Amino acid sequence: MAGLEGIEQPRGRARATTARWSPAVEDEQALKVLDLFGNPAEAEVPLPSRPESAATARRLAQVVVLRQWGLTPKLTEDAVLLVSELVGNAVRHTGARVFGLRMRRRRGWMRVEIRDPSRGLPCLMPVQELDISGRGLFLVDRLSDRWGVDLLPRGKTTWFEMRVTER
Repeated sequence: MAGLEGIEQPRGRARATTARWSPAVEDEQALKVLDLFGNPAEAEVPLPSRPESAATARRLAQVVVLRQWGLTPKLTEDAVLLVSELVGNAVRHTGARVFGLRMRRRRGWMRVEIRDPSRGLPCLMPVQELDISGRGLFLVDRLSDRWGVDLLPRGKTTWFEMRVTER
């Protein structure tokens, strides 16, 4: 479950007290991740190219979008999902040891960027209803307002933007 890695889940009908998910616990863990890795809204955060970095990136995105920027839970949920998809692509397809996460906000928009050293371009593939993989860019295409790839001298930045309703 997105964002619940590292939180012990209840097992069976045991009466022992176990940690349960709560917004306060999630906020505390997200703030620890922010302290440990840095704030992607202030500067690019380098993360190791390992599957477990998806959980770190999700937590960073969640704390920035929901707590720092004060955006809606629905927008936060969508942004966290798309961050996870782009991180998964960077980990699976680039061969990089490290990738970077950066988040930006301007009036009416938020932007998330994943930078990696590969110049291989991601490809939006047709998706069938029963496909169990290959949906990452499909979701990015459907849930974001726009997305793209910027080639760099050494690598690329894959990004998406979402409209933000100012409160």
